[in-house]
Amino acid sequence: MINKKKVVVILPAFNASLTLEQVYSEIPFEIVDEVVLTDDASTDSTVHISKKLGIQHIVVHELNSGYGANQKTCYKKALEINADIIIMLHPDYQYTPKLIPSMAYLIANDLYSVVLGSRILGGKALSCGMPFYKYVANRVLTLFQNLITGAKLSEYHTGYRAYSSEVLNSINWQDNSDDFIFDNEILSQIIMKKISIAEITCPAKYFKEASSIGFINSLKYGIGVVLISIEHLFQAVGIINLKRYN
Repeated sequence: MINKKKVVVILPAFNASLTLEQVYSEIPFEIVDEVVLTDDASTDSTVHISKKLGIQHIVVHELNSGYGANQKTCYKKALEINADIIIMLHPDYQYTPKLIPSMAYLIANDLYSVVLGSRILGGKALSCGMPFYKYVANRVLTLFQNLITGAKLSEYHTGYRAYSSEVLNSINWQDNSDDFIFDNEILSQIIMKKISIAEITCPAKYFKEASSIGFINSLKYGIGVVLISIEHLFQAVGIINLKRYN
């Protein structure tokens, strides 16, 4: 715990058998109380390794439901076990667990309610291996999103995130997409409610075992980001009134 606040790390897993053990071994258990892993119908030995490692909470989807659906299961379980601080860490080792204390302390000390690990801050995204087309798309989409939402984030597309339980209890993330666009929808909801967001520099690794969406899915994702941004604007000015923003 930090300041009597329970810290839970969630691992939304899909075919993570090659990297899960390394990720788990670097989690700082001096401050992390419990770990939740949800397996989205992996076809490898992810669940077997999870049990071998002694992960406290393992939830398995019988059918592959999507990245957003996997997160929903993670958050539901984390809140059920009374987490105060929930940190999403991808078990593919793209993001380092060594940043967990920095992210958790910002929330535990009531400085921010949301913390994002930004691959853009620090200027090492390309040197760390981010594909050039993804870097360009990241920058263009982030500029567009900042203009639409009025926020000033360095990126909206990181998968390394920490939330206070109060934040997750105050937004309707259950109605969001089951796909990759979930990450942008939840940030749109957070910004709409004017919840404070911090960013910290986060080096990311790009290698064969790290999960990544291909070009076609990236294009689909980009279109989704634009649509969510326009939806955000229409909600903000009162043209529409969607349930998930209330």
